[in-house]
Amino acid sequence: MKKEIIGRNEIVDLPEMELFQLRAKVDTGAYTSAIHYHHAEVIKKDGEDVLHFTLLDPSHEEYNDKSFYFKQFKTKKIKNSFGQSEERYIIQATIRIFDKDIQTEFSLSDRGNLKFPLLLGRKLLNKHFIVDTSKKNLSLKSNKK
Repeated sequence: MKKEIIGRNEIVDLPEMELFQLRAKVDTGAYTSAIHYHHAEVIKKDGEDVLHFTLLDPSHEEYNDKSFYFKQFKTKKIKNSFGQSEERYIIQATIRIFDKDIQTEFSLSDRGNLKFPLLLGRKLLNKHFIVDTSKKNLSLKSNKK
């Protein structure tokens, strides 16, 4: 499979979450991709543990106040950008970039004080993209052809 060239920042969609035109930072230092969440908790639903969460936060222009429920999730210790380990929820979701839908893992992370609500990590990048740090928003430009 031919790899696309991706820039240091991109505009992507999360169609299953009804979130579109999200700004994403490409981070080759991060293993797992991450998305900003507003609220997350494990609840009991029909006797099963279910992860209930909302993405982004009310101050974000793409915030849609939708609740999501995932039966399939896990928790994992992940080092944040400050080198501290924290327990995070991990989900599988589809990201749309360069008009391709790609299933990948996302950790739910508090990125509220950061410029980009999404971070694209190596697990996604390795199989699909080559990073050119001198470029940005290549996927958005390719959609306008």
